[in-house]
This record gives sequence, structure tokens and C-alpha cells, in this order.
Amino acid sequence: MEAVLKNLASTTELLAATQTGVVEQWDKQTVERAFHWARYCEQLYSRFHTNPAIRKVMENQLQLTNQSLRATFPGYTEVSFSDLARCQHVLLVRLLNNPVLPSSIVKILFDTPSPNENDVTGHCTRLIECKSACKVLSAIKVGAVSAAVGPDAEVQGVMLMERLDALLRHQGGQARKAEQFLDSVLQRCEGAAGCFCLLVAAALLTRENTAAGNASQDFLLNWLQQRDDLLQNLCSASPAGLLLELAKENVKFRAAYCDVLKKWASDMEYDIHEGEWVQARENTGVSFEKLAEHFRGLLEACPSLREDTEEEISVLKVSDGDFDVRGLSVWGDLLLEMKK
Repeated sequence: MEAVLKNLASTTELLAATQTGVVEQWDKQTVERAFHWARYCEQLYSRFHTNPAIRKVMENQLQLTNQSLRATFPGYTEVSFSDLARCQHVLLVRLLNNPVLPSSIVKILFDTPSPNENDVTGHCTRLIECKSACKVLSAIKVGAVSAAVGPDAEVQGVMLMERLDALLRHQGGQARKAEQFLDSVLQRCEGAAGCFCLLVAAALLTRENTAAGNASQDFLLNWLQQRDDLLQNLCSASPAGLLLELAKENVKFRAAYCDVLKKWASDMEYDIHEGEWVQARENTGVSFEKLAEHFRGLLEACPSLREDTEEEISVLKVSDGDFDVRGLSVWGDLLLEMKK
């Protein structure tokens, strides 16, 4: 394992070098070696991404290497574990974005693809073909889902909803099999909360004006709500803009999101020494300021929620003593922040 981690660190350093002037001296042989190590990392990902113990060790190594490289290279772009799955693509994009890459290397990359997969010739051509195919298929199959989730998550989200549709339609609805399917998706995404959040968001944003489509979205949201920690993780890990788009498009998600925010607030206690509200159980990582931003954004995006939400929070403030002094009631302080 020590040799694997050393090679992983070396390849990460190689990717960092592609963003510097050193590539000006690269020739075809150097580029071939670089792609050899990129393929090696893809093989590592393929072999170990489902092994939680080894994956964790590799992620720790990447974290250490990224930390060292940030201090060495200004503007360094970190390499994540998920990047290893497409390491050749990452390498190619970084090379093409480097203005000092020799034109002779660019020509090789754009030449007619070689039948030898280990040859770097034609990498760009293959990339262009793949992207063109994706655009055509996306236009036919996917349609206009939110651009916020990205094309990969968008396609996966549509596929997830189609699978749910099929399971729920079959013989009057296979709810148990549908739950098992979602559980398996969650298991495959273990350790990659961000990817899972984007996938679920893309699925919920897949708008089909059919009974089957609505039933699948309801089923997915119910499945999330039955796993309280999972729904909270979705709300804490997703970009605020994506959460607001989900809230605007899905009434049930809107209510669930608002309930999560109120739960986060109820779990807060005032730290006298720090002079601020903090999570009592520290399980969300959401600060009071961030919580207030979530509330303000939600009520601005969904004005119909404002009156009922503010009224409910006012009642909770009264139950705390109806004080207008900061630090005595999280609900009173939230009302002040929300009205800014």
C-alpha cells in the first residue's frame, strides 16, 4: 500500500506540474508517461472506490499532497478522489489550458486517434467525439433540467427517476424494491456526499407532467424524509442556490427544507464565551449566520412561506419568554436576522 500511496502522490504532483511552465519542455515521450500514470490512477479508482477502508487512506494521502502543493504552486487546483476516475481527462484539460504547451504536443493530441490505446495521439479527438455524443443524447433523452447540477448528475438523475418509474409501475408498484434500489445508490455514493446530493437534486428537478413522474418524485422525497440525517446532509452539503431552485420547483421539498432549518435552529444553544449561537450537537456544521442566510433565501424565493414561517417563529419566541435581548432566544434572534 505504501508504494500505491507514493505513486498516487507522484501523479498528483504531476498534475500540478501541468499547470506550470515546465510543460514547455515536454515531448511526446513525457506526455505518454504522464498519461500512463493517469491511467494508473483510473485503475486505482476502479479497484478501490468501493473499499471504504482503502478509499479513506487514499483520500487522506490526496489531502496531504494537495495541502503541500497549495503551498508550492499559486492557484493550484486540487485533485479529489472522484477525479481519479477520469484522471486522463483531467490531465488533458490541464495541458490544453496551459498556454506554454508546445504546439507539437497539441498537434499530437489532435491527430487521428491511434489504434494503440497507450498512444497519446488523438486524445482530443476522442474527447470531442464523446462530448458531441453527450450533447446529442442529452438533447434527445434529457431535455432542459437545471444547469445547476451539471451534465453528469443530470443524466444520472434522469436514469434514477426512470428506474424508480419502472419499479413503481410494475405490478402495482414495487415499493420495497424501489427502497432497496435507492439504498444501493446511497451505498455506492458512500464517502461522496457531494456527488450524492447533486444526483438527488437532479432527480427531484426532473420535471415530468405525468402521474408516474410525480409519484417517483414523491417516493424519492419520502425516502429522504424517512432518513432524517440524510435529508439534513443534503441541505447542509448542497449549494444554497440549488436548494432554492429545488424549493421553488417542488412544494414538498420546500416544506421539508423549512423543517430542517427549524430543526437546526432548535438544536442551537448560546455560547456565552463566544457570544454566538452554536450547534449543541455539532452535527451539521451550520453556523447561526449561515442558518439565517438559508431562511432569508428561502423566504425570498418562496414568498408564500413568509407569513406562516414568521408567525410560527414568533410563537416559538414567545414560548421562550418573548425577550428582545440577543442571546436569550434563538427564535427572537432569527426573526431579527430574517427581517434585515
